[in-house]
Amino acid sequence: MPDNYVPALGYDWLTAIYDPVVQLTTRDTLVKRRLIEQANLNDGMKVLDLASGTGTLSVMIKQSMSSVDVTGVDGDLKILKIAQSKAKKANVRVDFDQALATELPYPDSSFHRVVSTLFFHHLNRSAKAEALAEAFRVLKPEGKLVIGDWGKPTGAMMRLLFYPIQWLDGFETTRDNVEGRLPALIGETGFGNVQTLESINTIFGTLALYSAEK
Repeated sequence: MPDNYVPALGYDWLTAIYDPVVQLTTRDTLVKRRLIEQANLNDGMKVLDLASGTGTLSVMIKQSMSSVDVTGVDGDLKILKIAQSKAKKANVRVDFDQALATELPYPDSSFHRVVSTLFFHHLNRSAKAEALAEAFRVLKPEGKLVIGDWGKPTGAMMRLLFYPIQWLDGFETTRDNVEGRLPALIGETGFGNVQTLESINTIFGTLALYSAEK
C-alpha cells in the first residue's frame, strides 16, 4: 500500500469496523441505491467502482443488474480482501484491483460508467483533480460519472454536524466538499452536464449525489 494512502476511516485499525460505522452514520444503503438508479445502467455495460472500499456498492450494482461487468479498484489491500469476501458471500462476480484512483491501470475509454461513494473528501484539491482526470480518461465517450459524497450542508445544523467528519478526515481535504465546490472541480476536468442530483441529510451532515458526462 502506498505511503500516502489514507484508509477509509482515516486509520488502518478502524478498517474492520468500516461497514457498520458507515451504515449507522451515512444512510449508506439509501445513498448507494439512489446512486445506482442515477447511473442508468444497461445490459452489458462496464462499470468501474472508484475507491471501492469494502465492495458494498460493487456488489449492489451486480445484484441490481447481473449482466453488467463490474470492476472495483482501491489502494488498500486489506479492504480489498474484505470486498472479495463480500462478493463471494453474495455469489456475484466482481473483479477487484489494487491501484490508486490517481493512477488507474486501465486503458483509455474502458468503462461506460464510473461510480464512487465517500471517497473524494479524503483527497486534497490537487488529488481530487487527478482522480477526476483519471475517471474522465477511462470513461468511454458519452460515459457517465456518478459520485456520492459529502456536499454543501442544507442548513446551519447540518454544517455543525459535519465538524466531526472534518476533525477525523481533515479540514483541507473536506473543505471543497462542504463549500459545495465539487461540481465545479468536476467541470474543470472536462466533464459536461454536471449536476447536483440530490442532497441527503445524515447525522453527520449532508451527502450529495453528483453526475456528469464525458
